[in-house]
Amino acid sequence: MRRYVRGILVVLALCGSLVPAVSAQAVAEGRAAPVPLERLFDNAAVSDDSRPAEADFDGSGASLSARDLTAAGWTPGRALTVQGARLTWPTRQPGEPDNVRAAGQDVRLTGRGDALAFLVAGTGGTEVGGPGTVTYANGSRSGYRLTAPDWRTGPLASKAVSLPHINTPAGQLAEQARLYVVTVPLVPGRAVTSVRLPRAAGLHVFAVSVRSATQGWTGSWTTATGGYAAVGPWSDRTLRLVVHTSAGGPRVRVRFDNTFASAAVRIGSATVAVRESGAASRGTPVALAFGGAAGVSIPAGGQAYSDPLGFPVPADADLLVSFHLPGTVAAAPVHGLAQQRSYVSEPGDHTADGSAGAYTSVITRWPLLAGVDVSGGPGSVVLLGDSITDGDKSTPDANRRWPNVLAARLLKQSAVPRYGVLNLGVSGNRVVTDRYPGDGVSTDTAGVSALHRFDRDVLAQPSARTAVVFEGVNDLRWGTSAEQLVAGLRELAARGHARGLRMLAATILPCEGEARCTPAVDAERGVVNEWIRYGGVFDGVLDFDAVVRDPQRPARMLPAHDSGDHLHPGDAGLAALADSVDLELLRS
Repeated sequence: MRRYVRGILVVLALCGSLVPAVSAQAVAEGRAAPVPLERLFDNAAVSDDSRPAEADFDGSGASLSARDLTAAGWTPGRALTVQGARLTWPTRQPGEPDNVRAAGQDVRLTGRGDALAFLVAGTGGTEVGGPGTVTYANGSRSGYRLTAPDWRTGPLASKAVSLPHINTPAGQLAEQARLYVVTVPLVPGRAVTSVRLPRAAGLHVFAVSVRSATQGWTGSWTTATGGYAAVGPWSDRTLRLVVHTSAGGPRVRVRFDNTFASAAVRIGSATVAVRESGAASRGTPVALAFGGAAGVSIPAGGQAYSDPLGFPVPADADLLVSFHLPGTVAAAPVHGLAQQRSYVSEPGDHTADGSAGAYTSVITRWPLLAGVDVSGGPGSVVLLGDSITDGDKSTPDANRRWPNVLAARLLKQSAVPRYGVLNLGVSGNRVVTDRYPGDGVSTDTAGVSALHRFDRDVLAQPSARTAVVFEGVNDLRWGTSAEQLVAGLRELAARGHARGLRMLAATILPCEGEARCTPAVDAERGVVNEWIRYGGVFDGVLDFDAVVRDPQRPARMLPAHDSGDHLHPGDAGLAALADSVDLELLRS
């Protein structure tokens, strides 16, 4: 089987040493002083559909459609939030220069954060990229490597947005164009003053920013978008989603994601409340704001964070996040397996309703809502997994997923920090290959591969300290070799370490008795587990295989832990996984 490499291949290693930046060096080398990116624009990528010859993105006359960008919500000067980074789409009209071809230019940029974010695309027919340099206010430098996939052939699974057409002088083509957001690490705590772009033919940069560090916030609840699915359709409806917190705090903010979408979506208003029961709140729901406004339009591929709100969030409790959709929504980004009932109202804005009366329909997916953060706290532990982490076969509406049990353990002790626990499990997910292709409406909500979603689902989480990778059984069951899976796990560890995360791995559970868990699959599982235990790549190991396997038949799960399908643990097995975790391993 061919291995799928992640679309945004960013080999992000800080230089092993930081060297002084001499202020006279630029003069000695004959370089211009750093200037804002927009002053370097030398290429027009966007054309009016009626005048396609006014732009030439790739050197052959092809360009992006201004109409498609508008439909996606990517309008001139629009602020976009992608992977937690705030970027601005160039304030240029169609046919005007709106990007720079990277050729070693020095860009003036300021800020402190954990990463640089680049809005890029390649036009070389394949991935293009090269090394660049970041200069800090204290005179030091660090290196990075930036690689951008091609705008016509790059993977859809890792794109920020795709557009349905490409303009050419001969007419418009029904062919998808892609744009990508790529992040590279910064030295923590240091103020950036400038960035030198790579010298790479065909690498186009539309925007760059410093992604602010998320100090002061702890992730309390999150979920991973597994696909873009048909919903409703909902028109003038209010969704009231039930989510369960891990950490608590005195202030709250929520995040909505329009991942994988092709069009902007409008949220008219939103509230948060502690749940009493069903769709009823304890007290009156409190209004959220977005940049001071009651609602927000989220561009395709973008995110929206609510303004910080003084609202005490209890730990280990159910919240109701309600939001009104004033327009018609027929498809949306979803997490397919919530194991939790949520609610849809009769027509109207019912976000402020404390009672459940208007909420007459039930859904068991989480659309659009992607995160709840609380102020303060020690940061979070991120659990990257498949259906076992997602809670498949656990009791619905009971929060008996193993991440919930782990969060409860942390709250009951004081030996290690009481981290937030973030569940990024996606039922059916794989490490190496995509299930959902990354674009278009689909019934498959098993997600893009862990390699493709790692930047969005793990690295962009607020104040993430430690990540646990617990995936691989689906890869092996569907033909990925142990060698390919080990390579994928090794890559995840390297990417996490490059960002300063403590990286843990869990061994793969036995599954004899399930139709695809053949003796050959079990042999491959054994190879991978031995590598996880003794390969020395991860900072620690959670030996979940040893916890649930039958000592008399090691290829099979103990009946007491088996849900009955021989692949997923039941409530008792999930609790055993969480109870086996040495909490000291989570300490960053």
